[in-house]
Amino acid sequence: MSGDVSVEIVDRFVATVEIHRPPNNFFDLALIQHIAAAFETLDADPACRAIVLRSEGKNFCAGAQLGAGPRAQSVLAASEKSSGDGSPPRHLYDEAVRLFSTKTPVVAAIQGAAIGGGLGLALMPDFRVAAPEARFAANFARMGFHHGFGLSVTLPDLVGRQHAMELLYTGRRVRGEEALAIGLCDKLVSLEELRPAATELAAEIALSGPLAVRSIRETMRGGLPARIRAATDREQAEQERLQKTSDFKEGVRAMNERRLPKFTES
Repeated sequence: MSGDVSVEIVDRFVATVEIHRPPNNFFDLALIQHIAAAFETLDADPACRAIVLRSEGKNFCAGAQLGAGPRAQSVLAASEKSSGDGSPPRHLYDEAVRLFSTKTPVVAAIQGAAIGGGLGLALMPDFRVAAPEARFAANFARMGFHHGFGLSVTLPDLVGRQHAMELLYTGRRVRGEEALAIGLCDKLVSLEELRPAATELAAEIALSGPLAVRSIRETMRGGLPARIRAATDREQAEQERLQKTSDFKEGVRAMNERRLPKFTES
């Protein structure tokens, strides 16, 4: 257990990394650091050949919480903090690149919401097993904001450029069945079967030669960390610019008040 993340070997050569911030599993810099650290530790563990990433509670990850409350934070406040040891502050997207640079195949078990930055986290793994109750959304534009967490790369890679632009422009929610149809998830199973099905897929991967799997993964995904770095550099700059606008403030207010925003292009 590290912070809100636990690690367990659950099957022969299969480990789970589980997020414990129920019910919504909102993220911050520390949470992504803990997930990345868990993945790096498992990379070096010969007892692990595949990982299941999952979350406790109703939702997989509902992004960064905005508005009132003890965990309320702006997107960038959630992303930038000093380590306290005199080293330069780390940005959330530094940890995202670190996460995308890990070597072990990952299967995500998606229940409930994977929204905003939570969608970015859900698209990091190699595969996604989802329940019909799952809902995916890149809701950034609905808040007057630019998307992040490398979605500029991962979303079009999975669903194609046109689908990706539509989802980013509109911020609409995609339910489990549509997610399967357009490629946002790879398997759709009942909520009761979700965790066993994700573990079963990871176990099937773990039956293959581990050196071969890592070699194939490097061929298929080897350039991904560099692409994520380039994308998040652009995403971060645009988020910093748009966070200063009245439209962003109105978008956050409207979301918290559960109403349509009234944007003024200012």
